[in-house]
Amino acid sequence: MYIASDANAVFAGKSFLIIDDFQGMRSMMREMLKVFSVKNIDTAANGNEALVFLEKNKYDVVLCDFNLGNGKNGQQILEEAKHRDLIGLSTAWIIVTAEKTADMVFGAAEYMPDDYILKPVNEATMRSRLEKVITKKSMFVDIEKAMRAKNHARVVSLCDAVMASNKTNATELQRIKTSTLLATGQYDQAKQVFEQILSIRDIPWAKAGLGKAAFYKKEMDRARQLFREVINQNPAYLEAHDWLAKCHEEAGELEEAQRVLVRSTELSPHSVLRQKNLGELAHKRGDMDIAEKAFRKTIKLGEFSVHKSPAAYLGLAKVCSNKNNPAEALQILKNIHKDFESPETALHAKVVEGMVYRDAGDHINAGKISKEVAELVRLEDNKGSASIMLEAAHLFLATGNKEAAESLAKTIVQNNHENTELLAQVNEMYSQAGFQDKGQELVNKSKQEVIELNNRGVVLAKEGKLDEAIRLLSDARTMLPNNKRIMINLINMSILSMRQNGRSDHLMQLSRECLERVAKFDRQEEWCAQILVALDAIPA
Repeated sequence: MYIASDANAVFAGKSFLIIDDFQGMRSMMREMLKVFSVKNIDTAANGNEALVFLEKNKYDVVLCDFNLGNGKNGQQILEEAKHRDLIGLSTAWIIVTAEKTADMVFGAAEYMPDDYILKPVNEATMRSRLEKVITKKSMFVDIEKAMRAKNHARVVSLCDAVMASNKTNATELQRIKTSTLLATGQYDQAKQVFEQILSIRDIPWAKAGLGKAAFYKKEMDRARQLFREVINQNPAYLEAHDWLAKCHEEAGELEEAQRVLVRSTELSPHSVLRQKNLGELAHKRGDMDIAEKAFRKTIKLGEFSVHKSPAAYLGLAKVCSNKNNPAEALQILKNIHKDFESPETALHAKVVEGMVYRDAGDHINAGKISKEVAELVRLEDNKGSASIMLEAAHLFLATGNKEAAESLAKTIVQNNHENTELLAQVNEMYSQAGFQDKGQELVNKSKQEVIELNNRGVVLAKEGKLDEAIRLLSDARTMLPNNKRIMINLINMSILSMRQNGRSDHLMQLSRECLERVAKFDRQEEWCAQILVALDAIPA
């Protein structure tokens, strides 16, 4: 029996989204898809319309122009769609564009569109490219489901299974597998896969992956060597530049880190995050000219980007203050509230405002703002980021509010008692204010208090008094909501209790809340992946 082939079978049941600012181009592509027997077609004229469609529907293919007039460009829509998890592995994203410049290609490639089609496009080219990408994407449907379910072990096993039966997309499957291993802290397993790949062929992404594994394992010399090798062989491999800069910064080699970032921003001048990172690093080094240029470019590029953040505006305000331009600094801080409305941003902006007045010699306004910050810190109830709280403590000391500074510094230490770098910064803050002995005493005493509190919980657990231990550390978590060690021990005790006494909705919720917060602080925490497996294994 013979079955006639259907030239359009690959398109059956597929849904498409066309994004183009020209009505004529949208109509042309829609008619072309209809020739392929595609029935489910939506069209959008700009980024905002496209994102509304992506929020409501799951598409098999997105055909997106790069230049879309005013507003988001095609790269920024793809960036936001991935950042907000609106599309997954099984959605094909194709940039359809007349752009051929290196800047555009470097910029968009970082967000990994599945293909580029240059305009003008004909029916034969469109059919050929779509058939290829749709066939490829069909292999990732189950893997995407496992990823959305956060079943990391299944993601890895599915990648192995698909590779065993079909070698066609082995490279992408290997990349998914190894990125999953790295994201869940399985560095040795990832290293083994990378080394197997490299034993066959010297592939840049695999060597860069091996460098990442070395970085996470704190093998900085090896990591630097690997990233340099990738860059020497492939100067335009932007990710290797970023990771080499991270290595230098981790080792305290800030000048070298900045040099690497400057080079990568020259290769890819339209990356919002890369420009922001350069600005922050240059400001940290005291290179105000580079910092100012990078922050201004970050703000300009980020206007329609999902990566638009208050950090660049706050950074520019600090730079303006450092360059004796308090008027512009205060104007930036005044305007920041129009675009960002979070309590954390409001607090941070107030802290910077206070320091601008202090640096300008306006002690009256600096003192006034310091009092306002003290009230905002109280309302934050220990939940603010350590870096912002440390800046607030600096402001308190600078304006003579020693009591508020000491209270906040104690909170910072007790929430981060295992973070040696942050503890050193607290010490340095007091040294700069002329109170070196006071700073060391405060750090040591505050650190010891939280160690003793945590240890009491551990002793109770070892004595079998799990309920008491959980209550003690739950209270400690309320007082110190950012202390990673307390949350880790609290989850471990909750799991042990549920294994002994059965599942508890309260303990499950408590554990998942703590797990989410620990992961927020350190997404490479290997313990997080292990605990997630342990929680999922508790019977309902």
